[in-house]
Amino acid sequence: MAEDYYKILGVPRNASQADIQKAYRELARKYHPDLNPDDKQAKKKFQQVQTAFDVLNDAKKRELYDRYGSSFETMGAGPQTGGGWGPGGGFSGFGGGGGFQQGGFQAEDIDFSQFFGERFGAKPAGGGGFTDFFQQFRQAGAGPKSARSRPRRGQDLVHEMEIPFNTAVVGGEVQITVQRQGGKTETISVKIPPGIEDGKKIRLRGQGEPSTFGGEPGDILLKVRVGAHPFFQRRGRNLHVRVPVTLAEAAIGAKVDVPTPKGTVSLQIPPGTSSGAKLRIKGHGVAAKNGPPGDLLAEIEIVLPKNLDDATRDMIRDIENRYPLHPRADLRW
Repeated sequence: MAEDYYKILGVPRNASQADIQKAYRELARKYHPDLNPDDKQAKKKFQQVQTAFDVLNDAKKRELYDRYGSSFETMGAGPQTGGGWGPGGGFSGFGGGGGFQQGGFQAEDIDFSQFFGERFGAKPAGGGGFTDFFQQFRQAGAGPKSARSRPRRGQDLVHEMEIPFNTAVVGGEVQITVQRQGGKTETISVKIPPGIEDGKKIRLRGQGEPSTFGGEPGDILLKVRVGAHPFFQRRGRNLHVRVPVTLAEAAIGAKVDVPTPKGTVSLQIPPGTSSGAKLRIKGHGVAAKNGPPGDLLAEIEIVLPKNLDDATRDMIRDIENRYPLHPRADLRW
């Protein structure tokens, strides 16, 4: 056995797939050329680790490797017409019963040109031996493919984060902490687009795990959760807020200050406004990526003072007698 792939990865021959993958990740990071640009030995070691992993991580390749060693690909790929792989690992069906065995003769010791000419209608170019023909056979796409390093994309990271209600409406920037492999932590700034909704995802391209195969790094997928606001609610592009007013402001009318995403505005309360009435403030809702922003709907809520004295209660009764109302006339089940 020219190379011991298990020894290269530092795992026993009965190692599980998880153990093999874990050992590979650690060694690939340790010897990666990008992390050791001037170390030729590290590059060579990385290639050995890659080759060993490509074989041991593939169940079929690993089985052949355990039987035939590192030359299993050459041994596992012969034409099957008129013969086949015998139970002892040799190539049977050629009358003499001889075959390739570990430590035996090499392929170029036998000339199979006549056999291939009869069965495939082809001969090795230039009169070469089996090895030359076998190389042509592989170049034509019929032979086994060598295990080579292929660029593979790094792993994506999935994270869920909660952002303040105000940030979701007007946009902003938040910080997240990412736990990298190897125990390292990294702080990343995330731009929050205005108007993002609860449950939406933000993709941070190239911020995921680096590729141990020389490919592009993965991404970070952030699922956004929007925190609650003590006074405001969002309904589509519109915002809703309850605005407390006094009995006098509702009865006589007044101008009250209302906070909005664009700043404080002065809201006119018409005389005789009842609790539950909604006043619209146009363009002060949620910003939209395409189209105009939503509106702010201010719901009036009359707040009465506590512990009214008898004289005040008599005044209220007098008002009720002068202006009788039937507010529950349309109330029904």
